[in-house]
Amino acid sequence: MSQFRGFIAVDIDVFPKLLEFEKEIKDTGANIKLVEPENVHITLKFLGDTNEDLIEEIDGIINDATQNIEPFNIKLNGAGVFPNQNYIKVIWLGIKQWEQLEGIAQKIDEQLHKMGFKKEKRKFSAHLTIARVRSAQNKDKLLQIIEKYKDFEFAEINVDSIKLKKSELTPKGPIYTNLKDVRL
Repeated sequence: MSQFRGFIAVDIDVFPKLLEFEKEIKDTGANIKLVEPENVHITLKFLGDTNEDLIEEIDGIINDATQNIEPFNIKLNGAGVFPNQNYIKVIWLGIKQWEQLEGIAQKIDEQLHKMGFKKEKRKFSAHLTIARVRSAQNKDKLLQIIEKYKDFEFAEINVDSIKLKKSELTPKGPIYTNLKDVRL
């Protein structure tokens, strides 16, 4: 049985302030791996290794979770790090007005759990991963940039679809393919 590494997400189109922010992070000389701007997304549910014969059923779950939901806006606001400033692993952009995303993510999680997928242990955390930090090299410069953007309003984004995506890991970074696109 054929499998794919899957996740459910909202794609975010490239916008000028994202490119500017990524450039400033890169210019610090920190040991990071930036997310390619065209790959930036909000993960609603990571599926992991998934049987291809479940694609239609997962599509149905996404459709059920988004039934009667019209396109809506979210605001990308502020920057920060996971897990904390002493030990940075991820640089992210925050999201305001994410309650509808959380509701969709919870419905998807509950239905997928009934199919045997692991239920999320952590509460939904709406964010955009911008970079992964490989070491503490130039951490102070990195923190200066994060501080500069901690309350910055990056963009307002219209959420009009939820996608089931396939991720192929390559030495140059992941390649994402849309398997299903559920329009709101």
